[in-house]
Order: sequence, then structure tokens, then C-alpha cells
Amino acid sequence: MKTHIAFFDAKPYDEASFNSHNKDFGFEFRYYEGQLNKDNAVLAKGFEIVCAFVNATIDAEVIDILADNGVKLIALRSAGFNNVDLHAAKRRNIKVARVPAYSPYAVAEHTLALMLTLNRKTHKAYSRTRDGNFALHGLMGFDMNGKTAGIIGTGKIAKILIVTLRAMGMRVLAYDIYPDYEFAKETGTEYTSLDEIYKESDIVSLHCPLTKETEHMINSHSIAKMKDGVMIINTGRGKLIDTNALINGLKSKKVGFAGLDVYEEEEEYFFEDMSDFILDDDILARLLSFNNVVVTSHQAFFTKEAMSNIAQTTLENIKDFVDGKVLINEVKA
Repeated sequence: MKTHIAFFDAKPYDEASFNSHNKDFGFEFRYYEGQLNKDNAVLAKGFEIVCAFVNATIDAEVIDILADNGVKLIALRSAGFNNVDLHAAKRRNIKVARVPAYSPYAVAEHTLALMLTLNRKTHKAYSRTRDGNFALHGLMGFDMNGKTAGIIGTGKIAKILIVTLRAMGMRVLAYDIYPDYEFAKETGTEYTSLDEIYKESDIVSLHCPLTKETEHMINSHSIAKMKDGVMIINTGRGKLIDTNALINGLKSKKVGFAGLDVYEEEEEYFFEDMSDFILDDDILARLLSFNNVVVTSHQAFFTKEAMSNIAQTTLENIKDFVDGKVLINEVKA
């Protein structure tokens, strides 16, 4: 008897990737376009397994709906799981699995792309030259060689980025609650305090998980400690940054550049084509009005290799669950 899986927030590229990898598994898929939430969770009725993405709302209410309709496994096709009420899942005997690493290179490379775009203003140059404007005013950048990057969180993604930045001649300061001193020694990275990172860094890049301790860690107080004209990059989680504080920093010119692949209220917008609609999120609209801000739509992960790894690992997680094996990628409360 085939295993049936309900996919939420399924885009054409998701379907193509999962259908391709499913040739080795033989599961049956039902794809739904909407993000998993309290209004559509009932669509999982008759499925033991649901597959959801990073912006799904899987709180206690949704967990109860899923459990009442027979769901036994939530297979996240993402590394992050802060959108899942793990205690509620445990209470209703629903297992949760994730994809812990799909392509750290993809995210590290996108982080570097944001840095370089903001610094050398290639986005502006592209628009200008398309209109026949080849003037250089307003396009001056700075040598990254010799500058200081502060990296908050030193997991796989951050380590790839650090090696790259060191090869570019940058000094790298790092902070992590579990420092890897051997890696630091090998790469010439200096572990230090958050305050020191804020004080010394020309570029601050966020690579830590979203927890109660890290939510809004970039706020008015931390920004006040930073260098004038600092560049802030976030390819982690949107709520690491208090967006109102960031906007105030941009207005006062304390923050010179911001590169954001995530946004704390991104759920209604990111991954969707909103070009025919009025953007009714005043804060996001304000961010997009700054010419020294680059916002991308949570695409740092989006490479062929990453999509392939996401599909493969997700389906392996599901197969292990179906076969009664230990879920090596299970997330527990």
C-alpha cells in the first residue's frame, strides 16, 4: 500500500524536484499551493504525513487539527523549525523531522553576493547602463580587503563564508555560544563578544538560529554600539532583526547598508508574486524605499543542488518513519 503525503506551499519547482526524486521511493503526493495554517490544515485529513515549508504556521491549534485528522509526521523541507510548536506536537504524538543541511554553500554564496552588491552597487549600475547612463557618481564602494567582518553564529554556512572572507583579506570576528576554537585557529578567526563585534565590524552578518535569546538581537541598543555606516546582512531568520530599529538606523545613517534575504513578517509576501497588488505592509514598503537596502525573497537556499538535497533528505526522513526506523533528523521538544 502506497504512502500518501500532503504537500503544502508547493511551487512548480518543488513539484519538479520531489517528483524527480520520488522515482526511487514510490510515494503518492497531493500538492496544495497554500502555506499550512489553521484555515487549510483540515486538507491533511486522510494523510499520515504532511510536508511543510519554512513559513508555515504550525502552532498548537494547527497541531491539534492535524492530529485529529490522523497526521503522524510533519516532514519539514527546511532546516529551521522555529515555526513549529514542538511541545504541542509531542503532546499529540506527532513526530517532526527536518532537513538540517541542504547546501551551506548556497546560503554562504548568497550572503557574499549581498555584501558585494551593496558595496559595489552593481544593482544600481545594472539599472543605469540599461538606460544608457554610464556615469559613475554614487557608485563608489570600498575595498573589503583589510576590513572587519563580524559573524554571529559559526555553523556550516558561516564557516564557508568565513573561509571566503579570509581569502579576500578580511579580518573576521566571530561569536557563537559553542565556539569552534580549532576552526578559528586554522582560519585565523577571532572569537569574541557580541559587544566587540558590534564595535569593531564594518560588516555584521547573522547566521544563528532564531530562539527566545536571539529574537531581535539586532535592535536599537545593539545598532547604537556599531560603527557608523555599518553593513548588516541577514540570511538567517527575519526576527533576528527588529525591523523598526533597522529603519531608524538607516534613516540616521548609523546603518550604511542592509542586505536582507529574510524579513520578520515575510509570510504573506515571500515566495509569492505580489506585483499586481498594493504592498500593504508599511514597514516592508519603507525598507524597499531605501537605495542602500537590498531585499531578496528568502532565496539564499535556492540552487539546483540545494533543491535536490532537500527533496532527497525529506523523502529519506519519510521513508525512515514509514519503515519504523529511528529518525536521525527528528526535532524534539
